[in-house]
Amino acid sequence: MAAGVGKTYRMLEEAHDEAEDGRDTVIGYLEPHDRPETAAQAVGLEVVPRRQVPYRDSMVDEMDVPAIISRAPDLCLIDELAHTNPPGLEHEKRWQDIDDVLAAGIDVFSTVNVQHLETLNDQVAELTGVRVRETFPDSVLSSADEVVIIDLTPQALIQRLREGKVYPLERVDTALNNFFRIENLAALRELALREVAEDVEAKRIVLEYAGTRDDRVAKAAPQAVGERLLALVSARPSAQRLARRAWRSAQRLGSELDLLYVKKPGRKLDGTEQEQLDALRKLAAALGAHLIIEEGHDVADTAARVAAERGTTYVLIGEPRSARGLRRLGVSLPERLLERMPGVDIRIVADRTKRGAQEVES
Repeated sequence: MAAGVGKTYRMLEEAHDEAEDGRDTVIGYLEPHDRPETAAQAVGLEVVPRRQVPYRDSMVDEMDVPAIISRAPDLCLIDELAHTNPPGLEHEKRWQDIDDVLAAGIDVFSTVNVQHLETLNDQVAELTGVRVRETFPDSVLSSADEVVIIDLTPQALIQRLREGKVYPLERVDTALNNFFRIENLAALRELALREVAEDVEAKRIVLEYAGTRDDRVAKAAPQAVGERLLALVSARPSAQRLARRAWRSAQRLGSELDLLYVKKPGRKLDGTEQEQLDALRKLAAALGAHLIIEEGHDVADTAARVAAERGTTYVLIGEPRSARGLRRLGVSLPERLLERMPGVDIRIVADRTKRGAQEVES
């Protein structure tokens, strides 16, 4: 749920168990954060040396992916999955480095905090007031063979923080007054427990029914209902929030997600709009969603055509902007979508940041 719960320590404990069982185990990257107990737990495990790379007029130590692959252990420990690499390395993100290590036939143990999940980015910002900049796609978590939650009560984590076991003592007061407030930790713990519970349930269903030769058991397996989601997005920051919410809905339904941006024919985007669309394209790629850009004079007509082509069963839109002047006399976008898409569910996704303080605290 947060830094300091003991993820890296637990990973090292399991690594020692694996090594004792005869598996060739190495540390590819370890970040003990100057915690003596964590550093002591790493003693006895081989470390693949880091490489130095230039970054902002200095040299920084980073994981050496080619060296790990050349070493070819059975198991490699790679801390801080959501880390962003300096420019010039093989990949932008560490989770992409891990993909290379896995592709080389090397098993990986890694660590991450729940607030780094891409589709929880908005929710974490709403709960804690902190926007997490380093994220990783939810698909990385769902593709893991095993997910282990290191659970700790908020009270116990705060006690560890006060004892200097998480950050140096001079940073404790600042941490307690910001991210490490007990209400933040309680919310993050709930998110972490929910994520792992959903992951366990999804894997249970797969294990229970996959590969069975018994027709009666196979027929008892949950059947996909053929849902397909379409989210109507714009070239504004709110579109990323809508895309993340839509992706989580798609995951719960086990369905594909399309993002549709409707552009007026012949209209050129200004610089800010183009930046937002590029950011949306990058987010779609990270989520595994399909970004569709279509030209059309009418959003509802274009959306209805695309929905028919894609087999859409569920459409999500953001809160419509308030109509002004004579536009208030016209038919709203949700009404036009309902008229043009009979049999398709339409959902308006609320902007939770607009909720009042009293509702947030209740």
